[in-house]
Amino acid sequence: MFVDRVRIFCKAGDGGNGAVSFRREKFVPEGGPDGGDGADGGAVILEVSEHVDNLRAFSYDPKLIAEDGEAGQKYKKSGRNGRPKVGKVPPGTVVYRTDAKTVKQALEMERSEEGIEWEPVADLVKAGDKVTLCHPGEGGRGNWHFRSSTNQAPEERELGTNGEQGVFYLELRRIADVGLVGFPNAGKSTLVGALSKNKPKVANYPFTTLAPSVGVVEFPGFKRCTIADIPGLIEGAHDNRGLGHEFLRHITRCHLLLFVLDMAGWDGRDPISDLEILRKEIKLYDDELAKFPWLIVANKMDMEASQEALVNLRNRFPKVEIVPISAETGEGLEELKKVLAEKVGKRPQD
Repeated sequence: MFVDRVRIFCKAGDGGNGAVSFRREKFVPEGGPDGGDGADGGAVILEVSEHVDNLRAFSYDPKLIAEDGEAGQKYKKSGRNGRPKVGKVPPGTVVYRTDAKTVKQALEMERSEEGIEWEPVADLVKAGDKVTLCHPGEGGRGNWHFRSSTNQAPEERELGTNGEQGVFYLELRRIADVGLVGFPNAGKSTLVGALSKNKPKVANYPFTTLAPSVGVVEFPGFKRCTIADIPGLIEGAHDNRGLGHEFLRHITRCHLLLFVLDMAGWDGRDPISDLEILRKEIKLYDDELAKFPWLIVANKMDMEASQEALVNLRNRFPKVEIVPISAETGEGLEELKKVLAEKVGKRPQD
């Protein structure tokens, strides 16, 4: 199960209370105050791990609760600090916090609900990035801190403070150099499988891709790029129709968009009309996304009807780079890899 959006409740540990204690030992009947300090609670932290690829774990247990600090002890001993609670998230996780008045309200409302503000907290991009969501409570001082020349047996102490709590919204935006955009059954998954070692599910029916996947494309000279396959779009995707709307966010970090077209006209489709619709949906979803560099991948060129469709496509978009391929037979894939290597290829250490 692929989960890329989740709402979680977080609670940092409370600080431990200071102790009220008096030293009582043999031959020391009035030893004075010796109550120790309470300890600090644990923080709630999100950390990026390269071994996590989605937010599924939080759907089973949507809470992060850190340990409370221990209370102070006699003999001026401080309590033990509460252990922090660390949640592991994949690279590309965006964290929001709500302005809801109560935790209950925040848990019940939807991310897109009007009138509710979700403030960006962090954008966790690379492995090792971390953010503290809730800071812990501080421990209170024990009664030995309150001794004085006029009060040698104080019974005062400080209580620990409460740790922060809140409701957060986590949204995964996959990080890839190249994003594939196309209608269902255009051959995007087949293309990813042909270019990389990633082998997504492929079948002769629409919407076989139900979750975004990322493959790594290797180039000569130890260069590489990552390529993201998202579920196919349909007309009206920007308005929450079909599957693509849920996953368009996963291409907002890409450096290059590949519009994959079915040149064979499967199910009576027209490649030119398909591209116009796809470009329109991208622009309606995010005007900035429509300004990203892009090119056309004319797929299924091994079919008879594809040659005429390619001529018409080039006449309609003379200034757009078009790479004709057949992901099924491998035709044109080397040329496509050369184009990708030139535009987005990089060494791992770059």
